[in-house]
Amino acid sequence: MLNRRFLLGIALLTVALGGPAIGEDRATKPLKIIVYGGSGNIGSCIVAEAVARGHQVTIVDRNPKDGSAPAGVKLIKGDVFDTSDVAKNIAGQDVVVTSVAVRPTPTRDFYVRLVKSVVDAQRSLKGAKPRYLIVGGASSLEIAPGKRLVDTLPPTLPEGVKNEILSMVDALDYLRTVRDTSWTFFSPAQNISAGTRTGKFRVGGEQLIKDQNGESRISYEDYAVAMMDEIEKPHYKNKRFTVGY
Repeated sequence: MLNRRFLLGIALLTVALGGPAIGEDRATKPLKIIVYGGSGNIGSCIVAEAVARGHQVTIVDRNPKDGSAPAGVKLIKGDVFDTSDVAKNIAGQDVVVTSVAVRPTPTRDFYVRLVKSVVDAQRSLKGAKPRYLIVGGASSLEIAPGKRLVDTLPPTLPEGVKNEILSMVDALDYLRTVRDTSWTFFSPAQNISAGTRTGKFRVGGEQLIKDQNGESRISYEDYAVAMMDEIEKPHYKNKRFTVGY
């Protein structure tokens, strides 16, 4: 029998959207989802969406503060760069999400080290390994055949901004060499910001998605919807995908 809280979450989403819930062919039971960076702009929206759908959510923070987690969400201490600590925290989970942002990004290898830490933690586990989903960047997306957004960056970018962009591109390049664990790199539209949850967007693979006005954008809230849809009904295992209006 399905968990009552899970059914309630689906019902609430149905009412909010005025019709069937997005991703009707959902996971048949609540998933255990652990989120690094779950208190940030995107991470908090992913956490809220997961809770609304009835999943069991844990947030990992380097310096957790009592009362800072949403109701029903577990908050624990952890360091995403400590592989043994990550392994301890993700053991028994169904999904691990990283939504970690440091601005300005200190070094170009920042995100590569981050994803390697989680991948190595996955590899160290015995038995079932959680699926890994990464809140990635848009700069590795193609804007024309053979031409990525990163290829158009102005040379005058501040060092920290450049490190963030290139580090995300390098992280995806690294993940594409990984075959022994399950990962998904989720690139947002070029412009992502706070907005509303519409549940109406387009999902793609390698190409930047633009709307009818030529703008590439998505809200944090709809990005979270697309992330949870992918978690509940995987289409992009060991691949990258993107979203936009």
